[in-house]
Amino acid sequence: MMVTKFDPFAELKRLEDRLFQAYPTVKEEGTISSFAPVVNTREDDKAYHIEADLPGVKKDDIHVDINEGVLTISGERKYKKETKEKDYYKVESSFGKFERSFRLPDDIDEESIKAESKDGVLEITLPKVKKEEKKKKIAVK
Repeated sequence: MMVTKFDPFAELKRLEDRLFQAYPTVKEEGTISSFAPVVNTREDDKAYHIEADLPGVKKDDIHVDINEGVLTISGERKYKKETKEKDYYKVESSFGKFERSFRLPDDIDEESIKAESKDGVLEITLPKVKKEEKKKKIAVK
């Protein structure tokens, strides 16, 4: 049997940890972030695919931009739930801005990139440029 030291503030520390995880944290002055989307990437013969889980984010609140070979997914999640009962009124709300960036490979056809949001998942398809095989005969001297 192990003997452990009694910590009278242990329960208070656990409560504090749970509270700070549930509410947004200030990262920079004027910037609040409580949401970091999970992103999966995959590649096949024809394209690269980026899938971002964005539950509760409306299509109009999602922005996909490309600047100097960097793809950036950004937006804002707004959630508000009201419950009105006879003897109480409860409002739950959360919000947060998010941003994820990816450096694009050189073989991307930037003009054909497509993004689609469906059921809380944003899928971005980045088609590859078809490289023409060039054979060159080299004369042996």
